[in-house]
Amino acid sequence: LFFLSYLRDFTSSFLPAGGLNGATIIDSLDTLYLMELKEEFQEAKAWVENCFHLNVVSTHASQRSAGHTAGDPTPRCRLARRGDRGWFCVFRGNWGWASTGGSSILAECGSLHLEFLHLTELSGNQIFAEKVRKIRRVLREMKKPYGLYPNFLSPVTGNWEQHHVSIGGLGDSFYEYLIKSWLMSAKTDTEAKVMYYEALEAIEMYLLNVSPGGLTYIAEWRGGILDHKMGHLACFSGGMIALGAEDAKEEKRAHYQELAAQITRTCHESYARSDTKLGPEAFWFNSNKEAEATHEGESYYILRPEVVESYMYLWRLTHDPIYRENPGGLGEISRCSLARPTAGTEKQNKETHCTNTVERSGYKDKQEAKITRHPTLQNEYCYIFL
Repeated sequence: LFFLSYLRDFTSSFLPAGGLNGATIIDSLDTLYLMELKEEFQEAKAWVENCFHLNVVSTHASQRSAGHTAGDPTPRCRLARRGDRGWFCVFRGNWGWASTGGSSILAECGSLHLEFLHLTELSGNQIFAEKVRKIRRVLREMKKPYGLYPNFLSPVTGNWEQHHVSIGGLGDSFYEYLIKSWLMSAKTDTEAKVMYYEALEAIEMYLLNVSPGGLTYIAEWRGGILDHKMGHLACFSGGMIALGAEDAKEEKRAHYQELAAQITRTCHESYARSDTKLGPEAFWFNSNKEAEATHEGESYYILRPEVVESYMYLWRLTHDPIYRENPGGLGEISRCSLARPTAGTEKQNKETHCTNTVERSGYKDKQEAKITRHPTLQNEYCYIFL
């Protein structure tokens, strides 16, 4: 089962993922090595080398990471060897990205950059870098509303669609990969740096808000109207801003460090204010609540890593012990049973608000216990352990 697709550990089954085999094992490569599961790592590596043939860009990061972490060139060389076969259909079209039957998504366009720049580094073939830099140039030159990047693009006209702006889902990776492209290039990719700080200035000008209770958050923008909400996915922004603070203009560095800390504090509050002490998928700011889920369909938790990521970056930037003593929802996760429930354990533990009958990777807010709309999502490993 480990090799088939998304592993559903609680039921010892698997979930197909659009024809992709091995999603769990590929995501787990570097984790296996770091956890010193050397035998399992070698088995997984052999499977990737001999059995994995699909060209799926989302698997690149895991394979690259595993190769670098283990000092083993096998996964990386395999990527370079197959990188020139079948990839370029992704880049068909006048604007550099292909149509899949609908709008192209900003985060997906941005997610290509690190992987393809690294393919150029591995192979020496500049065509990989040229493909993604073309996309970046097109995005930079497009007229943007107030300097903001909407989440949807037309692969036919090359224009923005829907004018929905979010640094959470649909937009997140685009911003994150700009600053990381600058750093990965040994700080020579000045285009990525300029685009990142320009985007951050627009975000701060038009999306950044402070609630009446003093919580700093980044709202979503829909055609000029703000939705005063943050998705859990947007909580990576605290770490991202901290990561980029060092290379900002001197007069902005302290400001960005403080902004990163304030956003991370807000995301922590989304955990602290829930009954389970686990953060919801999205949280709102209105006259009744701050940093709390107000919609039934957003009151669930699927082990997303963004808050923990931000704590890691803030710890490295400040060495403030608070980022190690109070790391998001990890304390609650450790107190919940991560093993399968046994007879007599189905009852909810009132002290920790953990329900042992829910799947290992899908702890839900206790108010959400009756929601079964996405049962498979609650049964998959998400990214926090990977």
